[in-house]
Amino acid sequence: MKLRIAVQSKGRLNEDTMSILNEAGIGVPGTKRTLLVSARKFPMEVLYLRDDDIPETVTDGVADIGVVGLNEYLEREGDADIVKNLGFGGCRLSIAIPKEHEYTGPQWLEGRRIATSYPVILRRWLKEQGVSAHIHVITGSVEISTGIGLADAIFDIVSSGATLVSNNLKEVEVVLESEAVLIAHKNLPEEKRAILEQLLFRMDAVMTAADKRYVLMNAPKACVENIIAVLPGIKSPTIMPLAQEDWCSIHTVLDEQCFWEIIGKLKEAGAQGILVLPIEKMIM
Repeated sequence: MKLRIAVQSKGRLNEDTMSILNEAGIGVPGTKRTLLVSARKFPMEVLYLRDDDIPETVTDGVADIGVVGLNEYLEREGDADIVKNLGFGGCRLSIAIPKEHEYTGPQWLEGRRIATSYPVILRRWLKEQGVSAHIHVITGSVEISTGIGLADAIFDIVSSGATLVSNNLKEVEVVLESEAVLIAHKNLPEEKRAILEQLLFRMDAVMTAADKRYVLMNAPKACVENIIAVLPGIKSPTIMPLAQEDWCSIHTVLDEQCFWEIIGKLKEAGAQGILVLPIEKMIM
């Protein structure tokens, strides 16, 4: 028995998904010309689809699990379980208006025209805000809608914001923070659920290690207490004696986001010969 995963056929989510599967020891043939391919070294097959087809495919049980942007999942109103946030494919769905207008809050949108490719999410948000607006559904190039007089505002995906700037728009409301999620059919048989648990175990090991660094350092034993005081590592660090008397080696794991700040403090506390190594997998 194999677990079938639906994956975006091309684009950023495809690349990131293939990367994490590869790091998890699950080889997938490098061709996208075939709709369905079997993975190597793991009981799974990959179904390549358009991203907006994935929620329905998993909901209907054609695929057992799928990787899709949260924005697409909510827009398609899929009825599947979100089993894991994947930490990649980050973006946001936002309201943007022409720069020359002064935005005074959601009520500014009352009675105005909003162009979007995400009418379901927008309609839900407008209802929550108590705002009645005209939704104009458009596919592709939503950002040009205000410039050609089609709409007064847009509701679209924003990543860097450069596209908004180039179209004389400004972001005024963030409605949804989105990222890739792993979704699963609600009624997976036990055999497939067991395979899913194996997959999640491997993915957790890869993702946990992604922003961690293994750090080794030498220090006089007299400085150990001060060094340990600034280490926010996992549990307690490993301390081993060195051949040189009164010196030891200290091993720990640090988050990359606080790495440089901690390294500076370690040097001040007496650490020397600091060695930093990447971590491929991390089992908690």
